[in-house]
Order: sequence, then structure tokens, then C-alpha cells
Amino acid sequence: MCKVTLELAKELIAGAEAEAKKIGVSMVISVVDEGGNLIAVHRMDDAWLASIEIAQNKAWTSVALKMPTSNLAEATVPAAELYGLNTTNNGRLVVFGGGIPLVSDGKVVGAVGVSGSTVPHDVQVAEAAVKVFEQKLLTV
Repeated sequence: MCKVTLELAKELIAGAEAEAKKIGVSMVISVVDEGGNLIAVHRMDDAWLASIEIAQNKAWTSVALKMPTSNLAEATVPAAELYGLNTTNNGRLVVFGGGIPLVSDGKVVGAVGVSGSTVPHDVQVAEAAVKVFEQKLLTV
């Protein structure tokens, strides 16, 4: 099983940043371990200040609920079964895309959270980090 270390987090961030640069958007990229503890946060030049907390919370949400934050979008709109979920956990839960868990041997070992653009761009950049993680698993 893979452990999310600072060295690994830096590699994930580099992959995400390369994708963000490719699409021309400044992002904040966060990586947390299996307990939701912050391993690294990276704010690209000119990325939104608000995105620092959002990216960290997206990563935390993905670990806490063991799923991508995008899975929560439809279930948390008014009249849906999880409406108001984002008001729990001191408002820390993020219910839109950009947070994705890191899975090794079927277990969530951490997560990446990205913020700074549209939800599709946030997801795209987070997926780039996950791709680096999955490639790393193949070489371990």
C-alpha cells in the first residue's frame, strides 16, 4: 500500500500544475493523507486567495467521505436527500468537483483538492494529479 509522503505530494502537485498551465489557469493544489491531514498546499502565481481553503477542504472532503467531491453535487441541491450536507463539519464539506481520493490497494490513502477556476477545470487538474499517483503505483 502506498503512503502519501511530502515527496509524493510534490510529484502530484507538479503533475497538476503542468495541467493547469496547459489550460492557462492559476490553481491552488492541496494534498492530504488518509486522516485528512495537510501534506502540502501549492498556490500558483495569481491564483485566488479563496482557493487556498477551498482546495484544502475539497481534499479533506474526499478523504472524509471516501469519494470525489463531484459525486456530491446532485445529492446536495435543494430538495435532494443530502441537501445541507455542506453545512455540517463546520462548513468544511465541499459539494462540487475538484477533490479526488487517492486509492491504493482498495483503500483511500489520501486525496488531492484543486480550486481556482471552473468546476470542470478544477476536476481536470485534480485528475492530472491522480494520474501521476496511479502511474507511481505501477512503479512501486
